[in-house]
Amino acid sequence: MARPPVNPLTVDWSGENPGITLKATPDGETTCLVSFFRVVVSPHGPGHAAFILTDPQLTGASSVVNACFTDNEPLARYLLSDFVQHFGAWRGVPALAQLSFAPATSFTHTGDQFTSWTEHVAGPGVDVTLTWKALREPFLVEYLKEQSATGRHEMFSLFVPAGEAEVVANGVRGTGVPGPRDTFGKPSSTAFLAFSETWLNA
Repeated sequence: MARPPVNPLTVDWSGENPGITLKATPDGETTCLVSFFRVVVSPHGPGHAAFILTDPQLTGASSVVNACFTDNEPLARYLLSDFVQHFGAWRGVPALAQLSFAPATSFTHTGDQFTSWTEHVAGPGVDVTLTWKALREPFLVEYLKEQSATGRHEMFSLFVPAGEAEVVANGVRGTGVPGPRDTFGKPSSTAFLAFSETWLNA
């Protein structure tokens, strides 16, 4: 059956959600996780949230940032409970149970989809830089609820895979490199931009 011109499902949120998963080796253990949100529509209004785990497995590293930086904490907690903790790389990650929430006042970006893209988060005691480089050809995904991370949403997004990524949060640098990712048969990367993203409650 063809999709209707107007989707009848409820919009849970819409915006952007680029991510970074770094690994000790391209196919090795996860060493750093990032999920960045720029939300324009949600039950909690617009806002930003940068979930950053530089020590997701709680290895006891001396310098660690396991935190969410946000200008809308109710939105950030909603994104964590209903979405982030269900994302494949984030499921069961020990550091999520100890995640702290810190206010940030500035969320800006520079770059383009052809070469590199940087998100900068700032505020009192907050200085975060997230960079995606060696960007590749974009592609559009349309996930049915059985294919989406939550199992109860349809999801539409424009993915731009990145061959390289950097994470620096309050002076702590995320270690590791992006790995290959198979997106339903489409070669991609564990570091990617995700634009025009919308999650529909199915």
